[in-house]
Amino acid sequence: MKATPIQEHTSPLNAQQAQQLTALIETLTPMQVTWISGYLSGINASTASGEVAAPAQAAAPATQSEASEPLTILFGSQTGNAEDIAESLRERAEAAGLNASTHDMLDYKPKDLKKEKNVIVCVSTHGEGDPPDNAEELHAFIFGKKAPKLDGLKFSVLAFGDTSYEHFCQTGKDFDAQLEKLGGKRLTDRVDLDVDFDEAAEAWIETVVDKYKEELGGGDQPHPTVTAMPTAGGAAAPAAETYSRKNPYQAEVLENVVLNGRGSDKEVHHIEMDTEESGLVWEPGDSLGIIPENDPAVVEELIAALGLSPEEKVTGIDGEVTLQHALAHQYEITTLTRPLIEKYAVQAQNEALDKLLSEDQREALADYMHGRFIIDVVEDYPIEGITGQDFVRLLRKLPPRLYSIASSHAANPDEIHLTVAAVRYESAGRPRHGVASIHLSDRSEDAQLPIYIDHNKNFKLPENDDAPIIMVGPGTGVAPFRAFLEEREEREASGDNWLFFGAQHFLTDFYYQTDWLRWRKDGLLTRMDVAFSRDQEEKVYVQDKIRAAGKELFDWIERGATVYVCGDANAMAHDVHEALLELIGEHANLDAEGAAGYLKNLQKEKRYQRDVY
Repeated sequence: MKATPIQEHTSPLNAQQAQQLTALIETLTPMQVTWISGYLSGINASTASGEVAAPAQAAAPATQSEASEPLTILFGSQTGNAEDIAESLRERAEAAGLNASTHDMLDYKPKDLKKEKNVIVCVSTHGEGDPPDNAEELHAFIFGKKAPKLDGLKFSVLAFGDTSYEHFCQTGKDFDAQLEKLGGKRLTDRVDLDVDFDEAAEAWIETVVDKYKEELGGGDQPHPTVTAMPTAGGAAAPAAETYSRKNPYQAEVLENVVLNGRGSDKEVHHIEMDTEESGLVWEPGDSLGIIPENDPAVVEELIAALGLSPEEKVTGIDGEVTLQHALAHQYEITTLTRPLIEKYAVQAQNEALDKLLSEDQREALADYMHGRFIIDVVEDYPIEGITGQDFVRLLRKLPPRLYSIASSHAANPDEIHLTVAAVRYESAGRPRHGVASIHLSDRSEDAQLPIYIDHNKNFKLPENDDAPIIMVGPGTGVAPFRAFLEEREEREASGDNWLFFGAQHFLTDFYYQTDWLRWRKDGLLTRMDVAFSRDQEEKVYVQDKIRAAGKELFDWIERGATVYVCGDANAMAHDVHEALLELIGEHANLDAEGAAGYLKNLQKEKRYQRDVY
């Protein structure tokens, strides 16, 4: 978190104390600030009532030694959400007197699992049901021949996912089922979280802490009181406003420019927003969360297809509102998923729809869902007499959308930049478009958008400014690397920088060409390899350029380079991964297993980082 430096003339602290306090606050999570606030408030209350303040050891929550057994919290996370919840869980567990510790699955030794008595797994699902990068090794281990018997283990699982994907929370389901199969005892039921998970995660934390405290013992210390952090002068001050998913900042659009040239098949926008009054702070690699609205025309069309009135009252997410308001601002009304169709089918009682949902029709269902929206199901399988309330119960909350930030806070502290591909297409005789991408792309200057920062702990520049970096970012995947180079320019970093960029055509799709050429001229961008796939008869992609530069790229890795990959997870990320394995195998003289181990070690050293979607 960002701390405001304590001013000497307003503080009873000496200069060294003020500096130490400010430095400490910089390192704290919001949960830790809350705990310290309650702790100091308790001391202050005791002093004010004439009591002598107890020593810090006595005033603190029950010590970990009071717990009979350690509690190990393992997290596997691609963007950091599972890690954040794991850390919040640990802090809450420690406050309850439990001997809790968190471990990144990438750093955890799988063979240590057989020594554990109490384990909590917080894990996301990546791509089409795959474990996140840092969970791959442990996931493979528990399903392999060396997996141990876990007869004495008590476990709980929190799974993160997105219901718009078919294999929702699959990795969490895998861990939950396999730990039980290996002999573990499930202490609490698995909880599956969708993209809007704050309240459900908080409830889960309360449940598991209470359950493990009941099982393991621990002190009777209540959860710390939430109070305002005292000011330097000793008086309580209101907590600074923190913008988040629940409380987004309204940012004004300063600039909205199409990056493509005339005749391009793509429509990519560079968007700049004003954050001067927000206090928002981000690092290269972080994402910007956008709270979107549904297109009024799509809302109107859906309500007409349902045969309902837009003024019908429904109980939405925030109480009673009109159906029109609920569908415009509160619910996902476009993305078609199997879970939604299954819920819809219960009300529809339609034989053809039931058949489409049968197990032997999975391929046919996937074909039907591809490119279609919820309105297609409403029109193809109408429900006579459905009410607005019946319909909104089928829908999930409209989730925020995340976009890689394309600017450095150090270089542009008062504005934030995005690179957004507008999604427009036609399917089943109806024009379609994305929700957030069009919400962003079609906004003119002076419009306001609700935003917040989504920090990504797993996609960060090396702390050593002398270290070289290799960036692979085709299409809009290049966005965070613009932020990387802005940041390194501000830091006057001496490390070499190599960028691989790919798009369809040089003349129309070379995003940020002016920036790259300036940085090449200035010497900041040491090398740039480009792949314009449609400018020659045989398509050329970034993975082809990586293979062609194999010896030089391997030399960079050997002298300490970090490899970053950002963009499409379905094809590009896999193809780039395979190209890296090939060049490592060739130039390190390793077989396939050895090359995989080499790349895995790079991951553990945080020198192979991916932000793919």
